[in-house]
Order: sequence, then C-alpha cells, then structure tokens
Amino acid sequence: MARRKKIYEGKAKILYEGPEPGTIVQYFKDDATAFNAQKKDVIEGKGVLNNRLSEFFMTGLNSIGVPTHFIKRLNMREQLVRACEIIPLEIIVRNFAAGSLSTRLGIEEGTPLPRPIVEYCYKDDKLGDPLVTEEHIAAFGWASQQDMDDVLSLALRVNDYLSGLMYGVGIRLVDFKIEIGRVYDGDYQRLIVADEISPDSMRLWDMETGQKFDKDVFRRDLGSLTDAYTEVARRLGVMPKQATHVAKPKLIN
Repeated sequence: MARRKKIYEGKAKILYEGPEPGTIVQYFKDDATAFNAQKKDVIEGKGVLNNRLSEFFMTGLNSIGVPTHFIKRLNMREQLVRACEIIPLEIIVRNFAAGSLSTRLGIEEGTPLPRPIVEYCYKDDKLGDPLVTEEHIAAFGWASQQDMDDVLSLALRVNDYLSGLMYGVGIRLVDFKIEIGRVYDGDYQRLIVADEISPDSMRLWDMETGQKFDKDVFRRDLGSLTDAYTEVARRLGVMPKQATHVAKPKLIN
C-alpha cells in the first residue's frame, strides 16, 4: 500500500492528503509542547484523547449549526476533515483571567471577566504568535471586516456551546483558542471552525476544587496530563468510566 503524502507537520498534529479531493487526514501526535516549544515531551495516549475529544466537540458544534471542518473520525488517532484556507490568526476567547492576560494586566488568575473577551494572535511560531488588533488584521489583509464580523460571531457561539457543556459536568471553561478557515462553494465563501478543539487548546478548571484539566498541568508540572484529559473525557461521556489507561496504538500508513 502506498504511503500517504504528508502535507504538514506541526507541534501536535500531522496532516496528510485525504482520500478524496478537498479532504485531509489529521493525525494527532503524543507530543506535548509549552512556552513556544521551549518545553517538550511525549505523553503516551495524549493524541488518542485529543482525537476523541475534538471529534466530540466538533460534532456537537456541527449539530447546532456552527460549521466545522470535521467530517468523521477514522481511527484512534486520525480524523477526516475538510481542506480549508486557514486565516493566519489564533482566536482566543477568555471568560476568566488566566495565563498571559493575568501577566499583561496584573489581574489575579481566576477573576471572572465582565464579559467574554476575544483576542487575536498572528500565527507565527518564530514570532511567538504575537497579539494583534483588528487594525493590524485589516492593514495586512489577513481578513476583511466582514470576515472579522463572522469570526467574532463564530467565536462567541463556540464559547456559548463549550461553556454550557462544561458547566453541565462541573468544569469551568476559563478560556480557549480556535482557528478559522475559509471554504468556497463556487464563488461563495464561508468560514468554518478548523484545526482542533481539545484540552490542548482550552483552560479547564474543576468548579469546586479549581483542579486543572488542561495543558497547564504540563506547563506547570502539576501531575499526569493524560489523567487530566481522561477526566474531561469521562465527565463528558467520551471515554468509558472504567477506563484507566489509554493505550498507545501504532501508526500504520
């Protein structure tokens, strides 16, 4: 069997050409990185959990009319997604102060924000994904004003969905980041949620204890990252309650 053509390899995923035109196979790695890849490790089973959780979130968004690139999960580590033109921005939605917002503004972590705050970062690992404004986005042509209106609307709808979902299982959605892609149907363009939605791209805290169930566990050496992600999956019903270990399957191309 011929090996698939690799399109791109990032810090947490590998993209391969899909079986049909306009599709991509997204493979979730076990690699964990933090502080712009200054801290690295391989966490057994992380890719399996992120694949399953991203499938769960994307399927839920599709079901409520928020368009995503997700088509279907192929196996434990791979999913089939729609190819799209990624807008070169990370869209960050914050409900509580944490991370860089707390550092920049001197606000204590965990402080509720008066309303969800949406921030934009320019996607460039070499530059450390710097924070940018809508003025930068318009001036450099990364997205039109109509695009940005649609991006904001999508980001807030995703926030509403994820916040409610997490609240129902006793988890506080502190913040998250998403990426948005453009797809074309003839001359008509529309925007869709792309990349992934997983604990790698969210901050999730237990509502009673404040325990962290996200990548801050790795950043701050707070324990087992797979245990944290597995707890999220268990509460959401994504993984069997009796599951205690996520096996590391072998990749077969």
